[in-house]
Amino acid sequence: MLARIYPLLSGKWVSRISEILISIASAITFFFLDIMDVIMCVFFRVLDEIFEGESPSCYCNEREIIQEGNKQNFLGESELSRSLHGRRNVFREMGFFKIPRLWSQEKSVNLGKRKNRWSDCGCESCLSWMNNGNNSRLHVVVKEPQIDSLLPCKSFSWLTARLEYNSKETEVQNVIFIHGFISSSSLWKETVFPNLSEDVQQKYKLFLVDLLGFGRSPKPRDCFYTLKDHLEMIEKSVILPFQLKSFHLVAHSMGCIIALALAAKYSKSVKSITLIAPPYISSSEVDPSSEALKRLATRKVWPPLLFGSAFMSWYEHLGRCICFLACRNHKTWEWILKLLTRRRDLHFGIMDLTRHTHHSAWHTMHNVICGGAKFMDKYMETLMGAGVKIRVVQGTRDQVVPLECSYNMKMKNPEIELEILPNAGHNTVFLDRKMDFCRNLERLWESTGNIQDKS
Repeated sequence: MLARIYPLLSGKWVSRISEILISIASAITFFFLDIMDVIMCVFFRVLDEIFEGESPSCYCNEREIIQEGNKQNFLGESELSRSLHGRRNVFREMGFFKIPRLWSQEKSVNLGKRKNRWSDCGCESCLSWMNNGNNSRLHVVVKEPQIDSLLPCKSFSWLTARLEYNSKETEVQNVIFIHGFISSSSLWKETVFPNLSEDVQQKYKLFLVDLLGFGRSPKPRDCFYTLKDHLEMIEKSVILPFQLKSFHLVAHSMGCIIALALAAKYSKSVKSITLIAPPYISSSEVDPSSEALKRLATRKVWPPLLFGSAFMSWYEHLGRCICFLACRNHKTWEWILKLLTRRRDLHFGIMDLTRHTHHSAWHTMHNVICGGAKFMDKYMETLMGAGVKIRVVQGTRDQVVPLECSYNMKMKNPEIELEILPNAGHNTVFLDRKMDFCRNLERLWESTGNIQDKS
């Protein structure tokens, strides 16, 4: 009997000791990071004044106001997340974050005055979107249905092919793909495009967007990257110019929140939604935004992915340091990696890590992932009422989004189709099973594609 019980007891003790050690290490580490963020707050205020002649407000002081031109906008919950100011820091609680302004005369801060900060990359590719000014749109990759496959024989001319294509245009269905945090359309281009069946490539028109602030899309400084901002840019770049009357949605991680918001707004047009690892937090929480920050970016040093999320979500100025080193110098890092790996083309995941600014990543993290938490239940109620089919997929080894998020969505809306994949992580849930992932997408599209447009 003791021989059977001892391994169980020893296993529990090992697990318990590990949790205690992680807790101690986390407390020490984040205490140190709290100190460093205070120091870097002062550091960046000085450098901003030197390089830009002004010191933009940060979120260290809950009462600070961000000024746009001559207008003063208090940061309200309607668009901006409470987590921006509600991040716990021992030194803020002790009063150390009530840092006096370093200059006697307060200057007006116009976020739109300079398109990029001195700490952001100024290379041609990162600033190319600015040439369009106010008419700038998202970078969108469009995959048209294969015209050649519609031809009865190869001797027909291109014009004949186009006429044949137009005659069958009513059969073409649209799919919008939305990536997650610090990613881009390359995620879908490299995983979905090569693995779609021939039949789907004939009937479907695919839209892959780089979200506002990421990839090759605009990264404006005079923007708070709220859900409304992201939705308006998708409308402006995809739905309106291509006159989409109906479409399917596929989204990953943070993109799931944007997809739900978009689908709720176009509930009469959306046919199906596939959500992969959705960061769902119930709006019934007392403070959904702060609760999302605590659950999705828990202050722990292990696992590493969770520590990275916590570091970039809780520390505004330390996160800016990382972006200054990595994003501002991404050309140099890419050159070094190509030299070390002897590869001309780096993996898309590596390239995407640096294709953003601290301003775009910081505000999207809080205003979409945290700030969007209070709206998700309302979005789902709208969609379920409209009869939109929702499918949720997540892996059991997801270290970024807790597995309970998907289970809670299913409990909230039993009609949701939930698939939990064993031994799959946050990204490997589809990266390691591309063919199966695409076949499942196609089955969902086909099952809802014949439904008449609800508009």
